Amino acid sequence: MRDKNMMISRKFTPLMLMQLAAMSMLAVITFLTPARAHEVRPAIADVSVSEAQVDMTIRLTAESLIAGINLDGLEDTNEAPEAEQYDALRELSAEELETQLREAWPRIAAGITVLAGETPVTLDLTGVEVTPQSDLELPRDTTVTLTGALPEDSSDLRAGWQAENGPLILRQAEGGDDAYAGYLEGGALSEPLPRVGAATESAFSVFVRYIGVGFDHIIPKGLDHILFVLGLFFLSLQMRPLITQVTVFTVAHTITLALASLGYVTVNPAIVEPLIAASIVYVAVENIFTNKITWWRPLVIFAFGLLHGLGFASVLGEFGLAPGRFVAGLIGFNIGVEVGQLTVIGLAFLAVGYWFGKKPWYRARISIPASIAIAIVGAYWAIERVFF
Repeated sequence: MRDKNMMISRKFTPLMLMQLAAMSMLAVITFLTPARAHEVRPAIADVSVSEAQVDMTIRLTAESLIAGINLDGLEDTNEAPEAEQYDALRELSAEELETQLREAWPRIAAGITVLAGETPVTLDLTGVEVTPQSDLELPRDTTVTLTGALPEDSSDLRAGWQAENGPLILRQAEGGDDAYAGYLEGGALSEPLPRVGAATESAFSVFVRYIGVGFDHIIPKGLDHILFVLGLFFLSLQMRPLITQVTVFTVAHTITLALASLGYVTVNPAIVEPLIAASIVYVAVENIFTNKITWWRPLVIFAFGLLHGLGFASVLGEFGLAPGRFVAGLIGFNIGVEVGQLTVIGLAFLAVGYWFGKKPWYRARISIPASIAIAIVGAYWAIERVFF
């Protein structure tokens, strides 16, 4: 009996040690993670249109625009060549930053486009309000107010800005629950905004559009979520373990996606994102030491699914959905995420599972090496998101 117990101990000790290490990483990340002041966030523009005038209020990150950082596709200003200038601007007082913004405004304004029909509309800078900076580790908002006279032709308006300024959420103000709210990337312009009434979008149109948004945030943008799903895939090709894991993960992230998007749960992304990276490490490491689903793995996956749902919610919250279209957008986004996850699993099966899954060497030559690679990437991300 003693020998048997010793064999069991030897069998499970490496797994338990790795689990303890992963959980320790989670705890360290939770307490040490700073807020990410360098994260690229979309600007939010509220547009009011009348017969003779357009007024636009844009909440933005002034430091990146003053520094001239190309935000198109960028996730962190630390990766930009102008990172030092950006950091120096963040250390300025509100008054000093306002002065810098007004001096740079002619260049910045050249990248903003407002068209009445095909006629360009000139916008005047009528106000600048810089949020006082109480903590350099937190992002700082600046709000600019713009006004422009419209031609006397009753033409609809389209608005946007250049791709280098990053994503822009553009909403028609005072349009009610059904008012248009567009997420503009790559220099795209908004839908036509009428001078009388407001542009609207049907619930079905929002639903369909957000399926694409959800899918896009898995493939190609959600590399961390892709690696987590692959971590689930490489445990076992048997249908029951795979379905169990994916179902538990789906239920969990759906719960927090809904709760966080509705404002019932709020967690700093600077905490969530490193924890998501650590979750990748955990599932990948466990794959190395076992080839079947343990009784605790669904519980751990459920907890990690809650984290991933918070990550999705931070993305969805950036889009400025009108209240009347929130449910349609939420459901569409979640369906898009699920289609993306299933696509990842399907592609992985076609790439390796179908051809090699039944080979006796599949686990030793494919599953374990792939899990090791996933764990290394996840660990790198966890460290990077905490300390850099």
